[in-house]
Amino acid sequence: MQQEDDWDRDLLLDPAWEKQQRKTFTAWCNSHLRKAGTQIENIEEDFRDGLKLMLLLEVISGERLAKPERGKMRVHKISNVNKALDFIASKGVKLVSIGAEEIVDGNAKMTLGMIWTIILRFAIQDISVEETSAKEGLLLWCQRKTAPYKNVNIQNFHISWKDGLGFCALIHRHRPELIDYGKLRKDDPMTNLNTAFDVAEKYLDIPKMLDAEDIVGTARPDEKAIMTYVSSFYHAFSGAQKAETAANRICKVLAVNQENEQLMEDYEKLASDLLEWIRRTIPWLENRMPENTMQAMQQKLEDFRDYRRLHKPPKVQEKCQLEINFNTLQTKLRLSNRPAFMPSEGKMVSGAEKGYEEWLLNEIRRLERLDHLAEKFRQKAAIHEAWTEGKEEMLQKRDYETASLSEIKALLKKHEAFESDLAAHQDRVEQIAAIAQELNELDYYDSPSVNARCQRICDQWDALGALTQKRSEALQRTEKLLETIDQLYLEFAKRAAPFNNWMEGAMEDLQDTFIVHTIEEIQGLSTAHEQFKATLPEADKERQAILGIHNEIAKIVQTYHVNMAGTNPYTTINPQEINAKWDKVRQLVPQRDQALIEEHARQQNNERLRRQFANQANVIGPWIQTKMEEIGRISIEMHGTLEDQLTHLRQYEKSIVNYKPKIDQLEGDHQLIQEALIFDNKHTNYTMEHIRVGWEQLLTTIARTINEIENQILTRDAKGISQEQLNEFRASFNHFDRDHSGTLGAEEFKACLISLGFDIANDAQGENEFSRIMSIVDPNRMGIVTFQAFIDFMSRETADTDTADQVMASFKVLAGDKNYILADELRRELPPDQAEYCIARMAPYTGPDGVPGALDYMSFSTALYGESDL
Repeated sequence: MQQEDDWDRDLLLDPAWEKQQRKTFTAWCNSHLRKAGTQIENIEEDFRDGLKLMLLLEVISGERLAKPERGKMRVHKISNVNKALDFIASKGVKLVSIGAEEIVDGNAKMTLGMIWTIILRFAIQDISVEETSAKEGLLLWCQRKTAPYKNVNIQNFHISWKDGLGFCALIHRHRPELIDYGKLRKDDPMTNLNTAFDVAEKYLDIPKMLDAEDIVGTARPDEKAIMTYVSSFYHAFSGAQKAETAANRICKVLAVNQENEQLMEDYEKLASDLLEWIRRTIPWLENRMPENTMQAMQQKLEDFRDYRRLHKPPKVQEKCQLEINFNTLQTKLRLSNRPAFMPSEGKMVSGAEKGYEEWLLNEIRRLERLDHLAEKFRQKAAIHEAWTEGKEEMLQKRDYETASLSEIKALLKKHEAFESDLAAHQDRVEQIAAIAQELNELDYYDSPSVNARCQRICDQWDALGALTQKRSEALQRTEKLLETIDQLYLEFAKRAAPFNNWMEGAMEDLQDTFIVHTIEEIQGLSTAHEQFKATLPEADKERQAILGIHNEIAKIVQTYHVNMAGTNPYTTINPQEINAKWDKVRQLVPQRDQALIEEHARQQNNERLRRQFANQANVIGPWIQTKMEEIGRISIEMHGTLEDQLTHLRQYEKSIVNYKPKIDQLEGDHQLIQEALIFDNKHTNYTMEHIRVGWEQLLTTIARTINEIENQILTRDAKGISQEQLNEFRASFNHFDRDHSGTLGAEEFKACLISLGFDIANDAQGENEFSRIMSIVDPNRMGIVTFQAFIDFMSRETADTDTADQVMASFKVLAGDKNYILADELRRELPPDQAEYCIARMAPYTGPDGVPGALDYMSFSTALYGESDL
């Protein structure tokens, strides 16, 4: 046997679990040993000699083991324990790491493991619930028994039992009078557990194998201890259940036997009554005297029908019920292992009227045969005559003469269906003839009328066949003619549609308004138009071919007298529409010729205007560019005094202004181009807008250059800079202005300053100094320095000018060497307007030595030079 739960030696290292197992396993062993009048006190000591261990196995297995050794020596003890272990192994139990020496030595862990193995094999293994066994079967049994109880949810053999309700539920389920389950509380596990243990020990003879304190005080009670204790409940209750089951089985057997005896009595009585009725009825049913007339036979049949309708059904019901009772009784006897029931002699039911019924029916069938054949003939003849009604008129119709091709095809399919239907009715006609022949052979009284009707049906059938063939030929002939016409219709449509589209496209193109801007474009349109005119002869041939198809259709209709219904189904285009559009195309061609000629003349005039504008623009544009370059060179290469340079520039400006009439003339040519809606000119890259912008830039540049010279003169006169200094400044500026833009970038300006002797080396102090200078010459942080800003800076650095410190020292003299000045002192020493100017702008003095009305001349002096806010 493969153990369901191998003993895990490591689990026994937990003292709490070891304690629970000692108590539980000891109690379990004593529950069996007491049957032999003994018990154990210490589980690991009392099994050491093997005697009580062998006794335990004999009690729980009901088998005798080998005779034990009675000696006290160790070898005797090992021998006894080995006999016990061998017996356990013979029951299919695999002992894991458990040896006789360890049991003899009193090894508690091995001893507990061995007892658990015995419990598994003899107390738990044989538990089976719904094809599960051992642990799963025991768990399922617990779940089934405790399912109706609230707060009980058995999922395992440890924590599911801690609150004690599981044990109480098992007891209450089988012995509800022992425990008042409704008074138990889930939050009082000690009471619940003690109640269950006490009741089980007192009333169920289940020893107390567990302590409530151990279960409640352990986070996870020992699974083996719980399983051992729960298995005792299973075996205790299963014994009571077996007794109840035995009593129920006896009651069930007696009830079945009593029911079977009653069924036997009922069968005997019902069978006797039915047989008495049968004995009275059989002589009447055995009378086989035939009657000579149909009326007499009909009366016999009527009597028999009364018998079957009124007298027999109740007896048949009784017979059926009798058979049901007999079958039910036999089934119940067989299921309950009783011998089969044999009715009393003469009580078996038999059908006595079967022969009489067959004879009577045969006689009736014989007399009914002729009437049946006659009725069958009439029915089939009526069905056939109803089917043939109107068929001759339908086959003689000439509806195909006015039908279209699709309608002809539909008529053909319909006719084919009729032919299939006609062939199917051939069998019915043959059956009608065969029935008539049989009626003649049996000398049916109304044979003349049957023969006459049969002849009419056969004659009409031959006529329908001939009409069917004739109509089929007419439909096929008409179909061929209409298919020919349909093919011509289709060919007409296939050729007329593209030709019609070509004419519509041609008319659209010939009437399309064209917009061109060059001679080349109008020449392209003219070339395309000439190519189109070259295709007209071929187009006219196609038109005549299309009209020829239409004429061929008309010829077929006239020759074969085809009654055409409707028009061409493939197109709405007709010959009249084709001719009308062709005439329209021929009218539009000369109109297009004239329009192209007029547009060609207009484009020639536009080309002349383009060349006229381009000739002037190609001269003026380069002239403006040249003048711009000359002004740039003049501003760099000017020599002499500033006054001489100014005079030279003004003369140069006058010569530029004198060029204005040519600009005006070009504006006039541009006006003509705009009026002619000319938008491009391949003869020049200059537009009027380019010329205007260049002219305005030229005037602006010469004016700005003159202004720069004037500002230099003002600077020179205001700062006392010599002409040589100005020339040096310009030479340095122009040297570093390598792109001749009139400005210097930051790095170019820095190089220029270094060349002029400024100490702005590449260190922190030099960078700070250069940043200060840039804030002066480029206050807007544009990243460029103009020549005028460069001159202003250099003038400031080199000229003898007043500084903020000098002005501050002058105010200090007027103030009498004080750090502030009074308004009266300013009015006394300065002119009135300048005194009031200073008073209005000086801030109040806030120093510690100030007096009321004192003014701060220091901040005022600094603000005059932009070094702080006023």
